[in-house]
Parts: sequence; structure tokens; C-alpha cells
Amino acid sequence: MTPRERWLACMRYESVDHVPDQEFGYWGETLAVWHEQGLPKYVDDNPKADIFFGFETCINVPVNSGIIPGFEYQVLEEDERTRIIIDYDGVKKIVQKDLWSTIPKYLKFPVETREDWEEFKKRLDPNDPCRYPPEQDWENWKKSVENTDQLVVISGGSLLGVIRNWMGFENIAIACMDQPEWIEEMVDYLAEFQCKLIERALGEVRVDACSIWEDIAFNHGPIISPTMFRNWLTPRYKKITDLLKKHGCEFAYVDCDGNINRIVEHWLAGGVNIMFPLEIRGGTDPYWIRREFGREVRLMGGVDKTQLIAGKDAIDREIERIAPLVEQGGYIPHVDHRCPPDVTYENYLYYLKRKREAFGIPEPPPWEERKKAYEWAVE
Repeated sequence: MTPRERWLACMRYESVDHVPDQEFGYWGETLAVWHEQGLPKYVDDNPKADIFFGFETCINVPVNSGIIPGFEYQVLEEDERTRIIIDYDGVKKIVQKDLWSTIPKYLKFPVETREDWEEFKKRLDPNDPCRYPPEQDWENWKKSVENTDQLVVISGGSLLGVIRNWMGFENIAIACMDQPEWIEEMVDYLAEFQCKLIERALGEVRVDACSIWEDIAFNHGPIISPTMFRNWLTPRYKKITDLLKKHGCEFAYVDCDGNINRIVEHWLAGGVNIMFPLEIRGGTDPYWIRREFGREVRLMGGVDKTQLIAGKDAIDREIERIAPLVEQGGYIPHVDHRCPPDVTYENYLYYLKRKREAFGIPEPPPWEERKKAYEWAVE
């Protein structure tokens, strides 16, 4: 089977030669730490790591759903440990200079009032010519994927998580209570924006799946109530997924960390049928989701990253824990977020070896043989 055939068959609960061999990726600090533990230094980003480890990858449709133009990146103040910056989304914040990723301290957001939103959404014009590559580049790209054996994925954007980024958590929480009609208005605008943006691509390219980003849950559940979710988000997701299905794209997956158990049913009602990355310590329970929703739901992720930190015996137990779920189909096992730097390189290699052994995934050819085909990724 080709990677595309295998992925689609897995998500259709059909027979596969083996479960797709995929992983979510790594924090930048992880690869830097692993360089000191044996990982070649030229493996310095996620695309190169996917190639180095031999994973099955997908092709992303080159359509830009971000704000255009982005804000000018500015360093406003700086000392030995921190910088005060304005980032490309227009957020003013204090960031640490050390190696390890830390949550910034947020100072001001670009959308704090309705007036801010009216000005900000000028950067969300779906007809901006910069959202697609130049015409000849787009035609060349379309030709390059006509007969690809890889999965082709288009972004479905974000309906609430991105608004939280633009407003800040406290501001959006207050607005949900004091100005719910404004929140719904913004969500509706983003759904319409996304549909207008991707309709051209869907009409010109065979698209297999749609990726949606919504980091809107903590370890005790979502940042809005399930009722708010059902009223505001579900019908807008359905606008997007109805458009996808009209053009033959049957799968949409959502990337949401934290505990998503209480909102899975509302994503499913909106046509979003794959949950990802199933963060175990965040509270998501893939076995509960499968028992509750059966084959209506598909799953990706669900390997507890903390067990990779704990060591080889813990990794063995983790592989045993997820094995029945893999056997059921409709599930691609991989680490439940980007792999953190406190997972050793040795433990990660052991995890890949055990996963491949347990689920019949063939080992890729040795890197020394494969790297000739990837000269751009090596020294």
C-alpha cells in the first residue's frame, strides 16, 4: 500500500498492511539536546527529523490562512534574561531568552474591543492574492501532486483558538459572558473566511484531509462550556466540513491539547471526525472516546509522552496499553504532543523500535542508504 492508501484505509476502518508510521514532531530544544546524545546536527527541524526517522509524511496545500500582512516584529526592551516584543500577530509580551520554551507573560493584545476587531479583520481578506502562490508556481505545484502517493492535507484554520491568541484568555473569557454575540460574530466571520479561502484549492486539487487547530482545552476541560461550543462552533465547523465533503474530502482532524472528552460529540456533530493528539496527562481518554462514539470517531496520538521519559519498561507498558486500540482500526498511534527534551534520544529510538515491532511496521532502510535521496537535509 502507498502511504496515502494506508492512511485512508486506516481511517475507514479497512484492512491495512500495517498502521501508518507517523509522529507529531519535536520541540526545537529536543533536537538540540539530542544532538549531544547522538542525533546528527543537520537534523535540526521537524521536516528533516521526519525524513531521518523514516516516517510517512503528508503534503500540505500551500494556502495561507494567517493574517496578511502580519505585524512588524519588534524588540521594545531587552535585558540579560528577557525581551519585551511585539510578535507577528501583534501581541505584546515578555519572552525568556533561555533555551527551554516557557510561556510568555502577555502584556497587550491586538483585539481587545469591537473597534480593534473591525480594524484587525482587514488582515483576514480571503481574496488577498498573497494567500495562494503566484499563478505559475501554483500550477507547477498542482502538477507535482497529481499522482502523489502521499496524503494531501489542507488547513481548515481555527475558529476559537486563534481568537483566544488575538484577545488573550482573560479577555475572551469575559467577552464570552458579557458580549457573546461578538464572539459568535467573530467565529462566523472566520468560518466564512476559511470556506472562501479553500474553495478554489478544493476545486482544483484532490484533497484527502483537512487539519484544524483549536487549542481550547485545559486539563479539566474546554475554555468555554459545551453549550457555547455547540451553539457557536458546531454549525460553523459544519459549514467547512460540508464544503470539504462536496469536493470529496471525507476527513477533518482537530488538533486540541488538554481534556477534550466533553466536546468530542460537538466536533463530531460539526463533521470533524478525527481527534488529535489525545493528550493523556491532559485528561483525554481515547478508550472512553472510542467506547462512547464507536466508529464515528477516528483517533491520532495517545502515546503518553511522560512514559517515554520514564524509561524502557514504561515504554513497553505504554505500547501494551494502546495495542487493543490499534487493533480496532481507525487509530494512528504516536506521541500525544511534540516530544519534549527530557525524553532521551536513546529512549525515543527504543520507543520507535518497540512501536514498529508491536504493530508490524517495517523498519525503514538504514539512513546511510536513504540520505542520498535527501541531499538538502544533510550537511
